[in-house]
Amino acid sequence: MTRTDQLQADCSRCFGLCCVALPFARSADFAVDKPAGTPCTNLQEDFRCGIHGALRERGFAGCTVFDCLGAGQKVSQVTFGGRDWRDDAGTARRMFAVFPVVRQLHELLAYLAEAIDRAPAEELTAACERVDALTRGSAEELAACDVGAVRAEVSALLLQVSERLRAGLPGREARGADLVGARLRGADLRGANLRGAYLIGADLRDADLRAADLVGADLRGADLRGADLTGALFVTQAQLESASGDATTAVPGHLRRPLHWSLPQVRRTAGRAARRSGR
Repeated sequence: MTRTDQLQADCSRCFGLCCVALPFARSADFAVDKPAGTPCTNLQEDFRCGIHGALRERGFAGCTVFDCLGAGQKVSQVTFGGRDWRDDAGTARRMFAVFPVVRQLHELLAYLAEAIDRAPAEELTAACERVDALTRGSAEELAACDVGAVRAEVSALLLQVSERLRAGLPGREARGADLVGARLRGADLRGANLRGAYLIGADLRDADLRAADLVGADLRGADLRGADLTGALFVTQAQLESASGDATTAVPGHLRRPLHWSLPQVRRTAGRAARRSGR
């Protein structure tokens, strides 16, 4: 069984793969264009980010919401046995091709781990073991992996778990719904099926999202201030990092409150204090 600590990124054991293998386009999330296989200009010789403490301020908010879920060190240390991609162009090409595959498999492992924790079942454990075995294959085996088929199998199992856990709740059906910019302030979304929903920029202030299924939901820029995500299903840290929230947002117990959420709250508090003091 995969331990959840193996699904946590350890940059000290990775060769900066997310900063090299993946492409990004100049946008609100990235300050520049970068093609796949080309090192980011902020990547240092020791594979650390030169602006890690100021990514948002420097226009790289997209980097702050990415989580390889341990795929970086898996590819670096297991698949390629600690070989540095800088030493050989052939190794680099293979490593960069394999990294996204392992990242997707690790995402599925994370979902399965949560499902097992919430509703233990032999079929879930078996699926977890199969996916974990895939991540430990050779570079050639990983390159040939049909991730789509694996995802479809796991998705079906996760949906079964979701339906059991949401049974008896209001359960609004909004799977894959276009809710970009939707006004959902104070909405009762308990047990809602929001799998793959587009909630970009949605107003979810004070919304009740308890036990809602949010697997794959796009929460970029969504306003979660005052929202209750207690017991929400399959929420990831990356989803929270991409949204806005504050101290009044109730997040699932296994996730941490994003650091940038506190900044607006701090500024508001400071402003109130200044007004009270007459400054």
